[in-house]
Amino acid sequence: MSDPEMGWVPEPPTMTLGASRVELRVSCHGLLDRDTLTKPHPCVLLKLYSDEQWVEVERTEVLRSCSSPVFSRVLALEYFFEEKQPLQFHVFDAEDGATSPRNDTFLGSTECTLGQIVSQTKVTKPLLLKNGKTAGKITCTHPWGVLPLVSPLQIVAEEVSGTNDYVQLTFRAYKLDNKTDPRSPGLKSDPFMEIYKTNEDQSDQLVWRTEVVKNNLNPSWEPFRLSLHSLCSCDVHRPLKFLVYDYDSSGKHDFIGEFTSTFQEMQEGTANPGQEMQWDCINPKYRDKKKNYKSSGTVVLAQCTVEKVHTFLDYIMGGCQISFTVAIDFTASNGDPRSSQSLHCLSPRQPNHYLQALRAVGGICQDYDSDKRFPAFGFGARIPPNFEPHNFSSLTEISGVIASYRRCLPQIQLYGPTNVAPIINRVAEPAQREQSTGQATKYSVLLVLTDGVVSDMAETRTAIVRASRLPMSIIIVGVGNADFSDMRLLDGDDGPLRCPRGVPAARDIVQFVPFRDFKDAAPSALAKCVLAEVPRQVVEYYASQGISPGAPRPCTLATTPSPSP
Repeated sequence: MSDPEMGWVPEPPTMTLGASRVELRVSCHGLLDRDTLTKPHPCVLLKLYSDEQWVEVERTEVLRSCSSPVFSRVLALEYFFEEKQPLQFHVFDAEDGATSPRNDTFLGSTECTLGQIVSQTKVTKPLLLKNGKTAGKITCTHPWGVLPLVSPLQIVAEEVSGTNDYVQLTFRAYKLDNKTDPRSPGLKSDPFMEIYKTNEDQSDQLVWRTEVVKNNLNPSWEPFRLSLHSLCSCDVHRPLKFLVYDYDSSGKHDFIGEFTSTFQEMQEGTANPGQEMQWDCINPKYRDKKKNYKSSGTVVLAQCTVEKVHTFLDYIMGGCQISFTVAIDFTASNGDPRSSQSLHCLSPRQPNHYLQALRAVGGICQDYDSDKRFPAFGFGARIPPNFEPHNFSSLTEISGVIASYRRCLPQIQLYGPTNVAPIINRVAEPAQREQSTGQATKYSVLLVLTDGVVSDMAETRTAIVRASRLPMSIIIVGVGNADFSDMRLLDGDDGPLRCPRGVPAARDIVQFVPFRDFKDAAPSALAKCVLAEVPRQVVEYYASQGISPGAPRPCTLATTPSPSP
């Protein structure tokens, strides 16, 4: 909250929606013994694929002589929806002091993505040893689920969040000391209050300053909201200091009094409906010098409520699925696919930009789709007699979309126009049905790959404004070197998009990215940029509808490992 006379006042921190801290808790069951006389001393090593190489990021402790270990050390990672985060779990026997898997210490490995761990319901595949021998199955569960330990390696994931609990506070005061000049009758103090938390080094850090209430010894300050992390670093016992001043335009504010508390005390003092808590506002100088001094007024806490601001990961782990749809531009401006200059050229040497975008973005989104079946459409192709968007059908994983794209190119005639509104409306239909359920179960993401400005801009704007009220996001990747200036109007970063009738979008659901900005970068860079806004859009939609995440579900995951390092 800002006050023109107070200058800067700290605002509640903006919660980062894209990144969350995830802890993986690992246990094993039925690990193979390296010999018949001794049990293994197992340890689990976690690797993350980054910058085109596998990098060790965490490892558990070593448990001695145990074939079914439960490790106490958590493996912590930063989770990003917009990035594909491949993981490897290597189990090895540290009996002889080994610090990494070797041929004689390797007990098995598995590979998966972090997105699969936090989102999938149940997938089972063999867990293999280095020689290809089946060692059982791997199962991943969410921490709130309990499943039988039927696999060698169990991975349990949970989000670590210190900033998604917010506190709503309301203070008032009465009978504060009057600090104005006695020679100015009728004038009273202009009180404001500051709140400080005590850091680990015993220094004080300002966390909030109220507005100034003019000429009032019984002020009621406006309610305010800040994260529990900002207020007390999520430590309910951390000392909090409250200072009350009389505002002075010179900056030399007159001190009225102070008191201390903790967040736990504040919660307990306002636990019952209508219950308030109050403190004497003490000026230590007056207390030490004045014999009959009691206080310089009373400060009252009228409201102290805690609300959880849900994160994207809360919704994903609560069962929300990302329903992914692809639409590809088959207009004539792309060029004849048989020409090497065509944007649809299927060169054996390098995938075209359409394929690169499909693989980069679809490879991440498929981890969050339960049935792995993606509706895929083409638009702009000349397909008699109706000239409607060509439906590739529902395809298995992004590899199926790519295979269908390759097959259909020789069979169609690239034509036009570039009409996008019919595709948006088609995807909006199931999103409309999903909205009617009032649950956070499925959120639609439409990926549009196009080489130019849409022909039906007015209809597209109308379709987007309508879709902004549905559980839906739209990603547009511009392929080629066309002028995409008008396309950027669809992206609401510079202000709300409006339909031709002037109705504004309920929220920003469009992200536009020109592929040429990433043609020399790694595919992960494009995916990161394109998907960066989706977590915020998901949270914004469900929050606007008052829809909380479902209860975190049990999750079972099994994958086939890559060869041992």
